[in-house]
Amino acid sequence: MGGPGAFINLAYFATAALFIVGLKRMSSPKTAKSGILWAGIGMVVATLVTLGHPQLGEMGFFKYFFLLLAIAIGGGAAWISGKRVAMTDMPQMIALYNGMGGGAAGAIAAVELGGKEGHAGIALALAVLGGIIGSVSFSGSLIAFGKLQELIKKPVRFPNQHWLNLGLFAITLLLGLHIVSQGGEASGFVIVLFFLLALALGVSMTLPIGGADMPVVISLYNALTGLAVAFEGYVLNNAAMIIAGTVVGAAGTLLTQLMARAMNRPISNVLFSNFGGTGEAAGPTESGGSLKPMDPSDAAVLMAYANKVIIVPGYGMAVAQAQHKVWELCQLLIARGVTVKFAIHPVAGRMPGHMNVLLAEAGVPYDIIYDLEEINSEFPSADAALVIGANDVVNPMARTNPESPIYGMPILNVDQAKNVLVIKRGKGTGFSGIENALFTLDNTRMLYGDGQEMAAQLIAMIKEQ
Repeated sequence: MGGPGAFINLAYFATAALFIVGLKRMSSPKTAKSGILWAGIGMVVATLVTLGHPQLGEMGFFKYFFLLLAIAIGGGAAWISGKRVAMTDMPQMIALYNGMGGGAAGAIAAVELGGKEGHAGIALALAVLGGIIGSVSFSGSLIAFGKLQELIKKPVRFPNQHWLNLGLFAITLLLGLHIVSQGGEASGFVIVLFFLLALALGVSMTLPIGGADMPVVISLYNALTGLAVAFEGYVLNNAAMIIAGTVVGAAGTLLTQLMARAMNRPISNVLFSNFGGTGEAAGPTESGGSLKPMDPSDAAVLMAYANKVIIVPGYGMAVAQAQHKVWELCQLLIARGVTVKFAIHPVAGRMPGHMNVLLAEAGVPYDIIYDLEEINSEFPSADAALVIGANDVVNPMARTNPESPIYGMPILNVDQAKNVLVIKRGKGTGFSGIENALFTLDNTRMLYGDGQEMAAQLIAMIKEQ
């Protein structure tokens, strides 16, 4: 088989290979940048080949012009926003861009279902499924963006909400089956109602989910977007979309499972439980203990003369944009002969790998960053553990209190360090709304204040030692 078709298929195969290589290299912080470049090259190849497809040449000048204009506008907006966005706002951008992918798949489905292409059988069924999944991913990701951006400050919950979600899903599915049964000849009203209900389902599913579950939600919607793209690729007979969507869907599914396992909670519990609160001020602590503040000068002396210090960053560090000051503090300690290591929980922050991205931006070497399994055994030998903005992932109630929503979740064993220093802005419970028993332990001291400002104070005081 020769001609343009063979060349296009070969180019799509090369694109798929580049995507797979890029995704593989993204799995390590050391090679992530090159992985993005490889995947980017694959996307450029796929775009150029698609633009040169013979079918596009039949569209006419004006349609082709508007296609290129749309690419220019979208690409320009992505370039500008990507350059300007703060590293601490990356979770919001990931949620937003992932939603755009789902929305694009849903838009393709809408065109295919509303047009007269004559789809039937499997192609029509996959167009419907892609429409549902893409629409849910689109609207759900936008709600996730709103939560991460704190435009939506509290989970929205009301009685029988799960039954509402189930009803929305059932009606949407029935409308989809009706569209398939009509062989692509369903009325415009039914198709519009189908997509409106799918969009409403994404909103209704995501509104009650607390901020502590956002890493899992983002991974899940990433998987759904990939799946929707793969389905629509089959409908369009586009090999690049099928392969790329399948790869993204599979990677997102695996990542979602890893995130859920890191919290020791099934996906159903994330989607349908009420874990995650508002972070309002806490009342009397369940443990009966009290929070014990410490003067920054005493904390500086403790760390300056320690043998080993383990730094545990969390979302609070991202909010305070304290990663550069934290690394400056660590460099001072290392220069004094202190062994410094970073401990990263899989779900620390608001997206998978959030803390790794922030630390890489600050220039922290990869070889002193450890995940939970690698670092947990070292806490008992640490003279001090410095917690900056982490909450649930260091809460010992996950081990000791069967009534706690996080019971059974693997945590960083911060409480086993000889001394625990916690930088915290106030006395509230944090974003999840769960009391942290770590804060009232005998070996824990609180350093109240903004993360960046407190790190700066510690730096100044260590320099005086």
